[in-house]
Amino acid sequence: MRVLFSLLFSLILTPHVAQAEGERPGDFDYYVLALSWSPTWCALEGDDRESPQCDASADFGWVMHGLWPQFHQGWPSFCQSAERPPSRSMTAGMADIMGTSGLAWYQWRKHGSCSGLSPRDYYALARRAYEGINRPAVFRKLDKAVKLPASLVEEAFLKDNPQLEPDMLTITCKAGRIQEARVCLSKDLEPVPCGRDVVRDCSMKDALFDPIR
Repeated sequence: MRVLFSLLFSLILTPHVAQAEGERPGDFDYYVLALSWSPTWCALEGDDRESPQCDASADFGWVMHGLWPQFHQGWPSFCQSAERPPSRSMTAGMADIMGTSGLAWYQWRKHGSCSGLSPRDYYALARRAYEGINRPAVFRKLDKAVKLPASLVEEAFLKDNPQLEPDMLTITCKAGRIQEARVCLSKDLEPVPCGRDVVRDCSMKDALFDPIR
């Protein structure tokens, strides 16, 4: 009985030990740049929170949800970083592409802490990643909500970013709406194929796509 208990105890502990060892800052394979369609987030969450990101004057389209360190299978999060947390001025300085300083803070805490970079360097890299991907201008021209195939959004990104191949990009949906475009990038921000757990292409043919407010 004692041997059986010991075996069960080791099986329970092993996954946690492996996870902890794999979540050292800087220990990851590539990044996922997540671009969120702001009107979708506002309709599903932001309006209820009265987020300034959703004000009509904000004029947000594709905002940067985050730059996420990724393993080829799985991802690290909430790493124990020796870096000091970002200052308010640092997070406020990201609101123009992330919607709010609060999101910038949370993304550092959950994902940036695993990058092995300081907050300043992580935010600078995230901005470079965001600016390195062309967000199709056609979506900013919509003046009313439309329903469209998610594949059309992917095609638009591929057309405006010839450096990308289809396996380097995935479009996600949530609650029947276009949610995000996710681009896989190396640590040097070169496009790379996404891992299997990242490629979750939305297959909807009539996904709702709201216009910019």
